[in-house]
Amino acid sequence: MTLREFFDYLGQNPALVLAYFLVIPFTALLAGWMGKGEGHVSPWKYLYATLIYLVCVPGIFAATLSVYQYIFERGSIMNTDVLTQILPVGSMVLTLSIIRQQVAFADIPGFDKISTLITTIFAVFVLMYVLDRTHLIVWVNVPVFYFILILVALLVVIRWGARRLVS
Repeated sequence: MTLREFFDYLGQNPALVLAYFLVIPFTALLAGWMGKGEGHVSPWKYLYATLIYLVCVPGIFAATLSVYQYIFERGSIMNTDVLTQILPVGSMVLTLSIIRQQVAFADIPGFDKISTLITTIFAVFVLMYVLDRTHLIVWVNVPVFYFILILVALLVVIRWGARRLVS
């Protein structure tokens, strides 16, 4: 199954996608109502962590796919699929804002992993964009293996710098 076939399947079954991305923020809202300020204690913080991962992984994927489509494939914004490109990001933002009202993100186990993933994806896209616009690969007579090593080193430096900036 290709990614296009998967998105076609989701387009043919919109009730599954809508249910998934509406149940998660509703669950976060319900957990906040039931937890009543106890989001930092053991059972609630693991529920919040699960909800964050359930909504952030598809949300980040949808945002990444959209950026890729608009920047590198020069796709039109008018071809944006609401079900697979806007709904996951909207559900992610809504769920994170609901959870943020209940508990600090620092208290949620694994939240630093999601923020690191976002930072790394952003750094990769910035590097890819710069390489695409400058056509650096055409100008430099460097073997591809060394070029990949340079990119990995740049990502490590960016990740190290982001960690130093946050802590």
